[in-house]
Amino acid sequence: MSRQIDYRSSSQHRADDVAAVMLDEGYLRARLTQLGGPGAKVLEHEATDDGGRYTIRHGVDQAALPSVVSSLVSGNLVIQRTESLHRRSPGEWAGEVDVQIPGTPASAVGTLRLHDTATGSELVVRADVTVKVPFLGGKIEAVIADQVQQLLAAETAFTLEWLAGSHR
Repeated sequence: MSRQIDYRSSSQHRADDVAAVMLDEGYLRARLTQLGGPGAKVLEHEATDDGGRYTIRHGVDQAALPSVVSSLVSGNLVIQRTESLHRRSPGEWAGEVDVQIPGTPASAVGTLRLHDTATGSELVVRADVTVKVPFLGGKIEAVIADQVQQLLAAETAFTLEWLAGSHR
């Protein structure tokens, strides 16, 4: 069984502008510096005018992990995340996300949708978190899903500040 994440955020900026930032390597590096944790870095990055793909690594200090999660890892938690985003039409973007946590039975896969609205744009992230651990899997999935929601909210705030020119 898996736990579904359904995250939505709105911006006053057009989808094409938000996508350009999301695919900018300098932005990704700055975001990871602020939010990525120990060992965070951009592992791969490729972008064109019509889309791109990148792989990033996050780190979570072991001391910050809930006990149910820290029982799965020794040391800091490493999260490897690959995202793609491609223009379907002006103001309409779609993509995929794949999250792996090396050395654990936890992963997540999902979709991204970024589209124009009457007042700007909306980003929708839908993903399924799966932890293949008998008896505890559901509890761990709930913890991870909650942490992912919090990370997405922090990344959204960073992105909106970046779009406003606060981090450049």
